[in-house]
Amino acid sequence: MIFLNEVTLKINKQHLKAYQNGYPLILRDNLETWRDDLHEGDLIRLVDSGGRFVAKGYYGLQNKGIGWIFTTEEQVNLDGSLFKRLIHKALEKRQSLFNDESTTAFRLFNGEGDGLGGITVDYYDGYLLFQWYSIGIYHYQKEFTRTWFDLPFVKGIYEKKRFETTEQASDFVGGTEAPLPLIVKENGINYATYLNDGWMTGIFLDQRDVRKRIMDHYASGKTVLNTFSYTGAFSVAALYGGALQTTSVDVAKRSRKKTAEQFEVNGIDPEAQAIVVEDVFQYFKYAKRKGLSFDLVITDPPSFARTKKITFRVAKDYPELLREVIAITARHGVIVASTNYAGFSLSKFTELVEKAFNGTGRSFAIRETYRLPHDFQVNKSFNEGNYLKVLFLELDI
Repeated sequence: MIFLNEVTLKINKQHLKAYQNGYPLILRDNLETWRDDLHEGDLIRLVDSGGRFVAKGYYGLQNKGIGWIFTTEEQVNLDGSLFKRLIHKALEKRQSLFNDESTTAFRLFNGEGDGLGGITVDYYDGYLLFQWYSIGIYHYQKEFTRTWFDLPFVKGIYEKKRFETTEQASDFVGGTEAPLPLIVKENGINYATYLNDGWMTGIFLDQRDVRKRIMDHYASGKTVLNTFSYTGAFSVAALYGGALQTTSVDVAKRSRKKTAEQFEVNGIDPEAQAIVVEDVFQYFKYAKRKGLSFDLVITDPPSFARTKKITFRVAKDYPELLREVIAITARHGVIVASTNYAGFSLSKFTELVEKAFNGTGRSFAIRETYRLPHDFQVNKSFNEGNYLKVLFLELDI
């Protein structure tokens, strides 16, 4: 049992209804009263202006908000009993994935979407990866981790701390260490992953459905450009779908080795594919000089990136990025325009796409729209949690 301080704070009247309807993020500006003696991990009892109980959360500073609500029941606490209930519900929702032999990597617990913000758990063929987003929630690490170790399918656990810390660099928590690389499957494709090698593992699990759609419907007989390619996961999926040729472009030097490895674990000769280590915007200039064009272009940039020559922010620079992509997309080609930026809605993203086409002389139609896959559970009262937005754009319609 974990014992931390519990304080009572009042919610501003104008925000009361949102919390009564299930809004999970605690924001300082939404509170009428405050306590300067709060410590990370303390419990927060939220009440209305009349002192009536509304919800209970914990105090944990992260890039969004000051904590998360975990219950609307006054007697519930943030302890092993709650963790077991939440985890049991989360596992029930992922049974179809556990039963799918073609996919062995997916999200098991998606923060506030599964009832507890600030922590996610990903499954990699029996190994779990926890991501902790505040010191506040990390106060509960031991009891939360112990609950997962009780499950028979867990081989080992790793964790990544998404907050500032001076603790040791190793991400291994306990159990059996994973092999290097750990080969997982997604829709029948092999991917090499590393659970103890920095913040990223080698694959972004939230794009599973998009990769499958590219493989099943859009790649056959096409030339494919994969920008901001990371380890080339989209390129591998395109080749599985019958692509004629892939070009993977990323500014990170390690992307060449990582992308080649993804090809090799699938029996694909990396020498037969183009792997380019270069700033994407510089590659666009090269492609235009050489008169290159591609049937399928995938652009899934980070929300923020800086190189020696360019600073890129999705919020203001996506239209310019897309204009560069449009210029090297073949007639009747397809652009997969994607962003994980939570700062704007799908409708706002669609507006940015429309803005990018202005003055290009080319038209487009949105053929398909994708959001997060079902294992990335979303709280219906928290639209920001459904951060992924992907549009399949067919050109010259």
